[in-house]
Amino acid sequence: MEKFVEQLKNLATRIDSLKDSITTEEATKTAIVMPFFQILGYDVFNPLEFSPEFIADVGIKKGEKVDYAILNDGAPVILIECKSITENLTKHDSQLFRYFGTTPAKFGILTNGVEYKFFTDLEEPNKMDTTPFFTFNISELRDIHVQEIAKFRKESFDLENISSTASDLKYLNALKNYLSIQFETPDEEFVKFLVQQIYDGLKTKNALEKFTPIIAKGLKQIVTEKVNDKLNAALKSTGDSKVRVTLPEPNEGEQTHILAQTESVKGDGVVTTPEELETYSIVKVILKDAISPERIYYRDNRSYFNIIIDNNIRKWIIRVFFEKNRNYIMLNDAATDKERTVIDFIHPIDLLNHSEQIIPLVQNHIEETV
Repeated sequence: MEKFVEQLKNLATRIDSLKDSITTEEATKTAIVMPFFQILGYDVFNPLEFSPEFIADVGIKKGEKVDYAILNDGAPVILIECKSITENLTKHDSQLFRYFGTTPAKFGILTNGVEYKFFTDLEEPNKMDTTPFFTFNISELRDIHVQEIAKFRKESFDLENISSTASDLKYLNALKNYLSIQFETPDEEFVKFLVQQIYDGLKTKNALEKFTPIIAKGLKQIVTEKVNDKLNAALKSTGDSKVRVTLPEPNEGEQTHILAQTESVKGDGVVTTPEELETYSIVKVILKDAISPERIYYRDNRSYFNIIIDNNIRKWIIRVFFEKNRNYIMLNDAATDKERTVIDFIHPIDLLNHSEQIIPLVQNHIEETV
């Protein structure tokens, strides 16, 4: 599985470097779509397994062709319709919809090489749903995406298993998308529903307006508390059971104080993420025996997340980067960025494995007064 994940990451990096030079559908197919299905284990040069220009006649129209079909014993099980990397996929769904109904295939994939939409027939047998049950952007892969993509690998492909879980996946993703929107900007209906659960007074417009920021704040606090629980459980599993950390609540306390002093934050919408706060707490744990935790601060900006000493940006020790295809830290252990140590990581907790490189960073500040 690790090799599979690494292959997907390498493809994402390749796409990022090539995307500006890919301008046609054919170039998209050759440069990034076919390599994706190679990673899944298919022989893209064997037409008995991965058939290009597969004929999918539509009604009285004969000779209609779908870009690719993955075959099993000569019958199509997955249809793949490709568009140029420069195109938006939404307007093309109807084309795959027509092809799907004329073949025994159970899955349809619409892609521009970066975004992939997976369809099946949950709503009505042999009729492709209008909305996908699974969507991902290869430049923004998460663990849950990798788990679902892995189900379509040649070696593990199980039509019945995928079909049985597609419904749950479709509506789970729809729920997550809806809740993500509500966590950021809860709409009136959502606020009204929650207010009905907690408030006995009249649900007037003024009351709803009063509760909207309270609900938004409460949702963010739930996320922070969950991250705290996960982080402390991880620390406990490492044997550091005496240490307990608490992330600052969004827009409160230390975060508000620090952000107010950071020029890059003024009016530009910088958001400090739970992952950044988790990294900050991990570093505090690593340094707990080297320097007082009260002397460790952070400042956020658009490019990276700073971890600093004595709330002084000139005393930065670590810069944290969360990018589309890579998470890493840069240590302030040399005079220039080219000379400084860079450490890649997947999860913030992984930084515990690099304590020996991080602890010496505060040596020059240990004897200094705040």
